[in-house]
Amino acid sequence: MPVELDAVSYAYGRSKPRILDQLSYVTPAGFTVLLGPNGAGKSTLLKLAAGVNQPTTGAVRLGRLPSSSREYRNRVAWMPQSITAMTGLTAREQVAYTGWLKGMNRADAWAAAETALERVRMKDRADVKTKQLSGGQLRRVGVASALVHDARVLLLDEPTAGMDPTQRRVFRDLILRLATDEVQVLMSTHDVADLAEEADHVTVLTEGTIAFTGATRDFLAHAPAEAPEGRRAEAAYTTVSDRWAVSG
Repeated sequence: MPVELDAVSYAYGRSKPRILDQLSYVTPAGFTVLLGPNGAGKSTLLKLAAGVNQPTTGAVRLGRLPSSSREYRNRVAWMPQSITAMTGLTAREQVAYTGWLKGMNRADAWAAAETALERVRMKDRADVKTKQLSGGQLRRVGVASALVHDARVLLLDEPTAGMDPTQRRVFRDLILRLATDEVQVLMSTHDVADLAEEADHVTVLTEGTIAFTGATRDFLAHAPAEAPEGRRAEAAYTTVSDRWAVSG
């Protein structure tokens, strides 16, 4: 079941300009990459989709569930850009704590934390203090925390920022395994090459407006024929952005 943003607008304060204005969007099935430059509104869109922020106007829902409801937030998980290692807690304890905050009892949260860490290939680091984990490992703990309560939609905000190429590859494989018919993954990034050609769908957000959303093959079809094979996503993004700038 997708998250639906219906004509949503949002501004960080009454006197501030709107970051999003009457934007409508439905999260696609499978794995979707949300592309756009810094300041395009990607984080704002994800926070609204996660129920972290509520729209100034419009509505966000999952089926009939409004984003303000607890049940909505239990089904939709959000991973922010920055994952904080909780002092003194092991990876499993930190993930279990997130489950407890989501309303799980202690026993269920503890058991679910082990399963979630196994899904992100971190079971062997479950008893390691999070302060001792690498940046890439801590990001995987963040994903496990998002998965611990069995969410159906996973929203990731710039999860590969600061990772080296090897860490990004590991993370890419993880996301591709997680995105199924039962779990939707929407991941924002400003790095066009970051997963764009392996995602099921691509959405391009420019100045708070959806410039493109569709299947990856349709997105890549915007690349000029002469574009190098390894840079088709970048070329397609440039074309889409330029066309939006002219028409918008």
